[in-house]
Amino acid sequence: MFPASCFQRLRPSNGLWTNLARSRSIKQHALTFSRRQSSSVPFKSTRSWSPIIIGSIASGLIGYSLSAFRKPSPTSEALEETEPKYGTPKDFEQAIKELRALFDSDDIVSTHSEDLRIHGYSENDYHPSALHTVIVYPRSTEDVVKIVKTAIKYRMPITPFSGGTCLEGSFRGSSVGGICVDMSGMNKIIEIHEADSDLVCQPGVGWMEINETLQKKGIPLFFPLDPGPGATIGGMMSTGCSGTNAVRYGTAKGEWFLNATVVLPSGEVIKTRQRARKSAAGFDTTKLFIGAEGTLGIITEVTIRLAPVLPTTVAVVHFPDVRHATEAAIDVMNRGVGIQCIELCDSEFMRSINLFGASQRKYPEQDSLFLKFQGPTSASIAETAKIVKEIVQKHGGTGFELARSEKAAHDLWTDRKNALYSGLALLEGSRGWSTDVCVPISKLPQLVYETKKDLQQLGIVSIVIGHVGDGNFHTLLLFRNDKELEIVREAVHRMVERAIKLEGTCTGEHGVGIGKREYLYEELGEGTVELMRSVKRTIDPLGLFNPGKLYPDRIDKKSKH
Repeated sequence: MFPASCFQRLRPSNGLWTNLARSRSIKQHALTFSRRQSSSVPFKSTRSWSPIIIGSIASGLIGYSLSAFRKPSPTSEALEETEPKYGTPKDFEQAIKELRALFDSDDIVSTHSEDLRIHGYSENDYHPSALHTVIVYPRSTEDVVKIVKTAIKYRMPITPFSGGTCLEGSFRGSSVGGICVDMSGMNKIIEIHEADSDLVCQPGVGWMEINETLQKKGIPLFFPLDPGPGATIGGMMSTGCSGTNAVRYGTAKGEWFLNATVVLPSGEVIKTRQRARKSAAGFDTTKLFIGAEGTLGIITEVTIRLAPVLPTTVAVVHFPDVRHATEAAIDVMNRGVGIQCIELCDSEFMRSINLFGASQRKYPEQDSLFLKFQGPTSASIAETAKIVKEIVQKHGGTGFELARSEKAAHDLWTDRKNALYSGLALLEGSRGWSTDVCVPISKLPQLVYETKKDLQQLGIVSIVIGHVGDGNFHTLLLFRNDKELEIVREAVHRMVERAIKLEGTCTGEHGVGIGKREYLYEELGEGTVELMRSVKRTIDPLGLFNPGKLYPDRIDKKSKH
């Protein structure tokens, strides 16, 4: 890869546009002065010399200005390259004392060793652990403001923590420690607007809790984004999540988050927009915080859009190989039928369901599709099922089975959702590395085929499952020791590289965190990454908010792996 210094030389200093504007202004004033002189001097005077003299002066000034901005601005470069300066351990001790005085409760401010371990480590991934110095549990936006102002005073890194289900290390502590802001206490549903199909809530409430509450209240609406069961609204927004419903309802980066109340790194509180369903009033600043992973602000309140609950049922069908299954899925999607979910499960996953033993049935151990049909009436669902059956049969699909009752549909879908626990049954005593990538749908058959071939050659036991309707697929790679873990780590790297070469992304829905940030230069390009950095520096000039996440180190351009 290119050295970092090469990219630096290509980047203009902050003073370039100022100097260029100044040179244009000088030239404009010179021309204006020239015109005034020519209009006030008689024809036979020496006015013919004025434009020459004025032009010479202007050219000299322009030349000086241009030479000035050719030289890099030491001040701007120093600002770009300077690492954040954090407080000392004594500063952090004083900050903790101040936090305890502000909140006066052991339930809100904790330095208990188990609390620190839980918030700086995850059973769900294999990225380096890093402990925070203190955990704080706010109950309101005002509490978060107090925490942020304390962090500013003592130059203490600050990291939001939500459901703790992220797979890419987004909530790890910084290398120097810091404050972890656990939002689990801010878990209230504030308002439900059934007529407007939206809901206002705090960031610590889970999507499953929201849907259960709506169901109990008899409100025929639901929040359709469905990542891991423990995921909360704040974390879902911060990582740009999605789930099995994405093929029908899209992702967090759609219009499901209407607005957010955010505490900025300055301690200022903003609300990104009003509650109207759409708005053309300026930037969509709500989206600035979707996928920012807590590096630009801490979300304290959100308005989410809801969708009507429609009848559904589930079907399963089997194929001779993954390529036939993915091609059938693409064909189904292009017919425009009522599909809510379409999930690819490879033959190893189907074998794992049988081994796990929780299912009521024994499946053919073949590459398969699980499909969830949706429609306003039973007749519309039946018509969709008929069309889909005809399509999959053309692609070699066999054993098409449509659930005939609500319980049968629930049992079928539960088998699909038990992926993690079923997958671990394939290799006794194993652990699993779960990761995902996403490519244009037409590229998915190639990506899945090449990835499975690579995993077989590496001798890795794995399952492949995917939200195949939108080109997103996941792998669970199994290992039993550190040697096998390193092979798995290399396989993940190769899968990501393969996806990016196919015009895809290193992360379809898991976020970036520390696990995927090294790939952003390759995927997005230097200009886009530097734009992200510029936004970060502007909003968080002290670099206190979730440092070390999302934005790749410049050294990563030299060594991606």
